[in-house]
Amino acid sequence: MGFRDVLLFLAAIAPGLLICWYIYKMDKYEREQPFPLFATFWLGAFATLGVVKIETWATYSPILQGEGVLFTLFSSFIVVALTEELVKYLCLFLYPYRSRFFNEPMDGIVYAVMIGMGFATLENLMYALQYGLETVILRAFTAVPAHAAFAIIMGYYFGKAKFEPDPKIRRKRLLMALFAPLVIHGLYDFLILQEIYEGLIALAIAVLIASIIFARQLLLEQQENSPFKES
Repeated sequence: MGFRDVLLFLAAIAPGLLICWYIYKMDKYEREQPFPLFATFWLGAFATLGVVKIETWATYSPILQGEGVLFTLFSSFIVVALTEELVKYLCLFLYPYRSRFFNEPMDGIVYAVMIGMGFATLENLMYALQYGLETVILRAFTAVPAHAAFAIIMGYYFGKAKFEPDPKIRRKRLLMALFAPLVIHGLYDFLILQEIYEGLIALAIAVLIASIIFARQLLLEQQENSPFKES
């Protein structure tokens, strides 16, 4: 393995790992143990393999071939956003959400980000092998932060749902945990993939920035409201 290969590998994994470290440090009142964090990160990484198979099948399936706005909408919201966010949702719901170590609302964000960054890191490595360093660097400022923002939004609603005594409100929050990141993710992808007007790419960047700002607000809210803050 040469120097360029090492550089490419580090560039692919660094953004996701740095975001994981940032979220870990933000969880300052009751930090999670290493094993659940590593387990959820790798769960998200392995989930990527299934998502890639589904998206590859959809890309080459004659049933899903076409042009125009409707096909772009379908590809953005269903093939990509729904597939990716649903898989991450199921990973979060089936493991951390149902575990004893999920003991405060902030944990929803922490574990959602671990899953999201596991997903984004392996996805980044695949892009690195196929497209090279320039694409990986671009994704470090776009796709990876986007996945982090989607994960924080999902985790916020999971955290709210976990400790909600009213079953009806809990179900609504679990629904929002999927619906909110799905819509934002789909809109972001649509603005990138559409061929109606090139200027809409700028709007995609605006959606990304707004998502990051909104996600940070949710993160700070959960941090501030931690039941472990006083102790």
